[in-house]
Amino acid sequence: MNTKTLLFAAVATSAAMALPTAAQAQDVVPGEGFIGVSAGVHSLGLEDEVEAIVPGFDIDDSSPIFGVFAGYDFPVGSNLFVGVEGNYNFGTDALDGDYGASARLGVRTIGGTKIYGRAGYQAIKVDFNEIINDDTVDFSGFDDTEGDFLAGVGVDVPVGKAFVRANLDTISFDTVRATAGVGLRF
Repeated sequence: MNTKTLLFAAVATSAAMALPTAAQAQDVVPGEGFIGVSAGVHSLGLEDEVEAIVPGFDIDDSSPIFGVFAGYDFPVGSNLFVGVEGNYNFGTDALDGDYGASARLGVRTIGGTKIYGRAGYQAIKVDFNEIINDDTVDFSGFDDTEGDFLAGVGVDVPVGKAFVRANLDTISFDTVRATAGVGLRF
């Protein structure tokens, strides 16, 4: 087994063990759902791969992204929480889109700010022609989709029933995705 597979298995096992505790905690204190919108930039880390396919082009493999997210957090103890979150983003340049799901584990401060780590799965669809800024090259024989392990950290800061957030994620430890967003808690 490779390191990524072992890390994913460890996170999945931890999440599976935490869910029964979260379900019990829900009987005592209800969980909290949330939805929101986000924007950011995703740097794909594909320079070497694209250069090997089509050498000599000016490569730009980062893309602005815009998306939506939704999830649910379950309290575990007085300030610890576990949760799940799904997301979908579309890109305007090198990235056509991405979507995924993750488990969250974090703490809630006295003021209600949530600081968390997350792990899950994210699928991406790239646009090779945008990466090299040339629509004449035929990439039809190349797979433009990939999915892999997502790991990240984030913070949600409350503003009434709303919140602002910032996240920093990586997919398979090859990409970097930074986003900011606003959401509503219910």
